[in-house]
Amino acid sequence: MPKTREPLRLDVRKTYKLYVNGAFVRSESGRSDVVGAGTDDSANVARASRKDLRDAAVAARTAFARWATMSPISRGLVLYRLAEMMDARRAECVERLRLGMNLDEAGALRETTAAIDRTLWYAGWCDKYAAVLSARNPVAGPYYNYSTPEPTGIVGVVAPDEPSLLGLVSSLVPPLVSGNAVIAIASELDPRTAIVFAECLATSDLPAGTANILTGRRIEIAPHLARHMDVNAIAAYGLDAPFAAELERLAADNLKRSRMLPAGSLADWLSPEAQDLEHVAAFVEIKTIWHPAGI
Repeated sequence: MPKTREPLRLDVRKTYKLYVNGAFVRSESGRSDVVGAGTDDSANVARASRKDLRDAAVAARTAFARWATMSPISRGLVLYRLAEMMDARRAECVERLRLGMNLDEAGALRETTAAIDRTLWYAGWCDKYAAVLSARNPVAGPYYNYSTPEPTGIVGVVAPDEPSLLGLVSSLVPPLVSGNAVIAIASELDPRTAIVFAECLATSDLPAGTANILTGRRIEIAPHLARHMDVNAIAAYGLDAPFAAELERLAADNLKRSRMLPAGSLADWLSPEAQDLEHVAAFVEIKTIWHPAGI
């Protein structure tokens, strides 16, 4: 019998959308950027607009009320679930990093493993960080005086270009530990890895809107993030000094807490310096409580 020829078919290419309010959406502007042009791995990635940022801020504010009031152990279980989902998709993350960032197999595996381990590490701090950051303060008079941490609110994150996965995890997960909601602007070099990570977020039991990931050009979105009146803090990693200074100036207009780590300030994302309780403490407010004693 003559051999039958396989019918020709087109590849089903992945569509890389924004992750806002627990859903994958196209930019309201309809814009997109071509990533990996001229290669077999090219794709269109949504380019977020100012309106997309505002939608993310509304979603984050709504989610914050729920996430911040969850018990610390429940937040830890959700982040542990996130680590599980990342581990289940380890091979996909490795492949995405290998193609998107031109890493060899060992380098991509090392970064993916570090991102999973870091998520797990921070998950363990959810029900412990308050005990470390709290204090009973010595005061004169018949009073107890306690200081205890509370979440800041909505934290805007500008993730570094590279490492695209580990940098995003290291900047997005710490604010979640204390109950903040996050709006993150992903790497411009490899935004597709951020969306693969967002798919892990979507299946991790994290309340919709708690973590939002925007792809696009940070020169367009980051200034609006810094000046947004309902964003309580902003952290930017790996920016050049003039751009970081401009974001800090815009954040100061509404007394927004800012944390700028310019390019070169954190050279090794695999180092212990990149995994520290300080990254959690940076996004909490310390409330002091007085209570009568001896009554």
